[in-house]
Amino acid sequence: MKWWQHRIIYQIYPRSFCDSNNDGIGDIKGIISKLDYIKSLGVGAIWLSPVYKSPNSDNGYDISDYRDINPEYGSLEDMKELIKEATLRDIKIIMDLVINHTSDEHEWFIKGIDSTSPYHDYYIWRPGRVKGHKELPPNNWQSHFTGDAWSKHPENGKYYLHLFTKKQPDLNYNNPRVIEEVKALMKFWLDLGIAGFRCDVINMIFKTSLANGKPRIYLIGKEHYLSQEGSHLILKQFHDEVWAPYNAYTVGETVGLDAKKAQAYTSGELTTVFQFDHTSVDQWLLPIFTIKYRPTKMVRILKKWQLALPWNTLFFENHDIPRSVSRFGDEGKFYFESATMLATIILTLRGTPFIYQGQEIGQINSHFKALEEMDDVSSINVYRILRSFHLGHRIAWKMVLGFCRDHARTPMPWSNAINGGFSNVKPWLKVNEAYQRINVKDSIDNQKSIWHYYKKLIALRNDLDLLQIGSITFKAAPKDVLHFIRLHNGRSIEIIINLGRKTRRIKPVNFSKVLTSNYDDLSGGKIELMKPYQAVIFEG
Repeated sequence: MKWWQHRIIYQIYPRSFCDSNNDGIGDIKGIISKLDYIKSLGVGAIWLSPVYKSPNSDNGYDISDYRDINPEYGSLEDMKELIKEATLRDIKIIMDLVINHTSDEHEWFIKGIDSTSPYHDYYIWRPGRVKGHKELPPNNWQSHFTGDAWSKHPENGKYYLHLFTKKQPDLNYNNPRVIEEVKALMKFWLDLGIAGFRCDVINMIFKTSLANGKPRIYLIGKEHYLSQEGSHLILKQFHDEVWAPYNAYTVGETVGLDAKKAQAYTSGELTTVFQFDHTSVDQWLLPIFTIKYRPTKMVRILKKWQLALPWNTLFFENHDIPRSVSRFGDEGKFYFESATMLATIILTLRGTPFIYQGQEIGQINSHFKALEEMDDVSSINVYRILRSFHLGHRIAWKMVLGFCRDHARTPMPWSNAINGGFSNVKPWLKVNEAYQRINVKDSIDNQKSIWHYYKKLIALRNDLDLLQIGSITFKAAPKDVLHFIRLHNGRSIEIIINLGRKTRRIKPVNFSKVLTSNYDDLSGGKIELMKPYQAVIFEG
């Protein structure tokens, strides 16, 4: 069994995790101070969002030096200490690998502004095109953060491609030197003792053509860079020459992926992929267009992917996604039940579970009241664009709140003390106002908390091979209920999960022993009704 098949991975967003030096920003020493907390939860690995040197135009996803640490987070020595201390606790670390683009403050880009420099071809530069008497960008591609995907550099008069902000120029993977540079920087970190990488927007790295894109509402040009054949050739090189020799685990953030493409990316390339079908069930076309969440759709998608891939990634949250309880559960009457129901899904389906910081205490969305309270560049840009189209503030604000990444990025509430115990000074982003009732200390002190449910269920998964590598078989159930069996070496357990807020009648099921449940009143040896958000794991 591979380590990533039996360990649970905990994602840390360093800027918001723990501030050790009271400057309002989380840091590496803060993470080190909480390793015992992470270990106590039962997880066996950490996914660390970017800590590399960066001007922070997109919170670290704009890297200016891949071999150094952002001074706000500490030093390279601090990072080595984190790896050492995590290893002592048998916790593996995977790092974010952001290689579709760099910062425009990276040495490669600065040197590459000169058209005669060997670094010029590290990026994608093109002259503008002329239409009438007007100069236009080289093509009509759109940035993922709205606006043109090209910016003209004042020093050389050329346009450079950036699928994200203009501070994030895309690398040119038609240049073999770029591929060699990336291999070297991966080896640098693997030699320091990390266990692998989460690969950012990895199915965008290769641009087959720079032709104009087809007209569409959003992401014009994506047919020329999403999941192109060239990306498979590059990832195969990375796998064969770096990842496999180091026995590294990789998980790819892959945009717009179907099951067939996911299978291709996990066949001798990436270990696993993140697909986002299930985290888009309350969206229509674009993240800004939120629609009513339907548990039946969630059930259908979860089952589809379980059957499509031999091994999945199991998650509801990350640094880019609003809180799952607020989206797929209930912040009110059924708060505990819905949060623990969601926990049961990711900890009992087949695959590698990922828990995002704060998810284990049932963190909910923040209630931002003004644009000035936000930091997320995409939310700010979208709000301004909506207002420029004369959309009223109330509607524009509601649309932005529906997808704002800052919901996930508010500082971790460690206690009900000032600033949630995250820092003694004003944090870089306001603390979620719910911190006085939703925080780590109170969750640990309350034996019936969401945190203790996570801890118990993680322990169960860690103890049972069948919850890790066992086969999965789905049984007939109401459309908003998941009912499945995990089987390994002749032993089986059964899991029934009601994803909705209505009681559902199921075909009567007998049980001999309940392993865990988020309701206390199971008795009689038979289950016929599933209460709102009920989740139960039992032996037949």
